[in-house]
Amino acid sequence: MRIGGAHLTYCTNIHPGETWPELREVLRRHLPAVKAQVAPDRPFGVGLRLAAAAAEALRAPDANGELRDLLAANDLYLFTINGFPYGPFHGVRVKEGVYLPDWLDEERLRYTDLLADLLAALLPADPAVEGSISTVPGAFKPAAASAAAVERMAEAMLRHAAHLAGLRERTGRSIALALEPEPCCFLETVEETVAFFEGHLFGRAAIDRLAALAGLSRGAAEEALRRHLGVCYDACHAAVEFEDAGASLDRLRGAGIRIAKLQISAGLRIPRMTAAAAERLRPFAEGVYLHQVVERSPAGLTRHLDLPEALERFRAAPADRTPAGREWRVHFHVPIFLDDLGAFSSTQFFLREILARHRAAPVSPHLEVETYTWDVLPESYRGEPVDMAIARELNWVRSQLAA
Repeated sequence: MRIGGAHLTYCTNIHPGETWPELREVLRRHLPAVKAQVAPDRPFGVGLRLAAAAAEALRAPDANGELRDLLAANDLYLFTINGFPYGPFHGVRVKEGVYLPDWLDEERLRYTDLLADLLAALLPADPAVEGSISTVPGAFKPAAASAAAVERMAEAMLRHAAHLAGLRERTGRSIALALEPEPCCFLETVEETVAFFEGHLFGRAAIDRLAALAGLSRGAAEEALRRHLGVCYDACHAAVEFEDAGASLDRLRGAGIRIAKLQISAGLRIPRMTAAAAERLRPFAEGVYLHQVVERSPAGLTRHLDLPEALERFRAAPADRTPAGREWRVHFHVPIFLDDLGAFSSTQFFLREILARHRAAPVSPHLEVETYTWDVLPESYRGEPVDMAIARELNWVRSQLAA
C-alpha cells in the first residue's frame, strides 16, 4: 500500500511455498486476510518471495495469467520480489545453503534475469511504479576470499545490469537489483558494501563494461548502473552489525548508492550476556536458519557464524565472569512490534531510528516487513495467528511513520 511516497508491504517468505500451486494458495489464503486488516479499502502491495521452481512455472502463459487474475481479483499489486532464497526455505535445514547458488554461479544470474522479466510484466500499469529484486550479498564470505572471485561476482552483476537496461528499453519499466548485506557474507558491513560498489560496480572499468554489454554511451552506462544496482538495507542485519543507523544511511547516500528496498526487521539484543541469558536463548538455537551472532566487548566485535556455536563458546568462557560483560546481537528476526522479550530485548530501537529518518526524508521507495522466522519462533512469542501478527507489524510501521 502507498504510504507517503513509498510502498509498504510484507514479504511472503514468512509462508511456506516453493512451487506455483503452493504460492498460489499463499496468495489466496493469506494476502486477502492481511489486506482486510491494514488496507481494506485500497490496493495492497505484494512483496513476493519467488523460489526458482515457482518462477519457472510462471513462464507458462496459463500460470502467469492465473497470477495476474489473482492479484486483480483481490486488489493486490506486485512491486518487489525477494530473490534471495533460490530453493526450499521452510521445514528443512537452510543455514548457509540459503546463499546458493551465489553470484559466482551462472545459475544465480539466470534465475535473477528471469525474476526481472516476470516482474517487469507484472508491475502495475502506473509507469511511475518501479520494481526491485533483493538478492544474496554476493556470496557466503569464505567463498569470496579471492580477488578473482570478487571479479567474477561483479561481472555477473554487470551482466544483470545490462539485462535490466535492455528490459527498460523494451518495456519502459525500471527494476533495481538490491544486494542485501548480511553478517558473515561477502557484503557484511556498510563500509564493505560501499567499497565494492565504488571499486567494482560504479568505477570506470564497470562503466566501460556496461557500455559494451548494453550498447550504451559512457554517460548512459553510468546512469544505468546507479539506477539498476543498489542495496536492500535490512534493519536487523545492520543492527546486528552494530552499525550506526543514521551514519550508515548517510554513507550509502554519500556514495550515490540507492537503497532500492528497506527491509523492516528486528533481531535479538542481549545487553549483557550472563549464564541466565544464555539459558533463555537456547530455544532460539533452532536447526533451520543461520542465526549469526555479533558480540561487542571492550576488545571490539567478535562474530560467531551461528547461535549454537556462540552459546557453546560462551559456555566455555561465560561473559558474567568478566567485569564489563558483553553485548550480543543475534540475527533472529522477531516480530517488530516486540521490544521487551522478557529476559532480553530486540533491536527495535534501531528500527525506530531508521523509520524516523524515513519519515523525515524518504530512505527508499520500497518498504518490506520481513519476519520470516514465525514457524521457528519459541511458542511463547507466537500468541496469535500469523495473519494477525503480520497485520500488527504493518500497523506498527504505519504508526511509526505517522508519529
